[in-house]
Amino acid sequence: MIIVKVNQCKADTSSQKKLSPDGNLSYGDTIVEIGRLFINVPYKAGTLERPSKEKLIVNVSGFDCTTFVETVLALARCAAAGKLSRSEFRRNLKLIRYRQGKIDGYSSRLHYFTDWLRDNEKKKTLKDVSRQFHAVAQRKKINYMTLNRASYPALKNEFEFQKMRLIEKNFSRKVFYIIDKNKVNQQKKGIKNGDVIAFATKDEGLDVAHVGFAIWQGKNLHLLHASSKEGAVVISSKTFITYMKSNKKFTGITIARFS
Repeated sequence: MIIVKVNQCKADTSSQKKLSPDGNLSYGDTIVEIGRLFINVPYKAGTLERPSKEKLIVNVSGFDCTTFVETVLALARCAAAGKLSRSEFRRNLKLIRYRQGKIDGYSSRLHYFTDWLRDNEKKKTLKDVSRQFHAVAQRKKINYMTLNRASYPALKNEFEFQKMRLIEKNFSRKVFYIIDKNKVNQQKKGIKNGDVIAFATKDEGLDVAHVGFAIWQGKNLHLLHASSKEGAVVISSKTFITYMKSNKKFTGITIARFS
């Protein structure tokens, strides 16, 4: 019996495997098994957006796509270390969610995925493996949050707004690696269970529009994710390739792997 309990929320499932890379599961399979525990948990947008002082928010009763990924990865780190405790989970969640793992105001949270990934590479929690799939370096002006200031309560504060503008300006100078959506199918066999998949977007000022985990079901690749369309954490009924191609705003993907 595997039991994961954080705050007041509990998910459990029967299994003969240990939730640990030192047991019978690989890192990727560990991530998938933990992610499955949250299937049917409701989708809920904006769970981290508050006008008050920035603090670590733990919510496992509702997820957006990013908080689902962060929660599962934090639990996977707990499992890998053999420390499945509330305090260890919170420590790992803060490490993953914040720049250098430190809370220092609203802008210390890693709001943009490619910025999130770059910082988590530095912390050695994940590795961007996109270049193994012949990804192409891209640069884009990133300013979605400050362009849509009214959607983010914390940005009503002029100091936080200016800090976010500076982060966006610096981030816009850097490259990130995207595998073109038309070239993913021929390389999908290299994608592993539990890989983090981020979908690059055409949307102005934004790098990534959605994120989830790769999951193999037999010979077919699918996506395990918190879906706004389906209103819950689900395994996509469509294959991964069909799902990706069905969204005209997606331009390609970035792949990151647990380390």
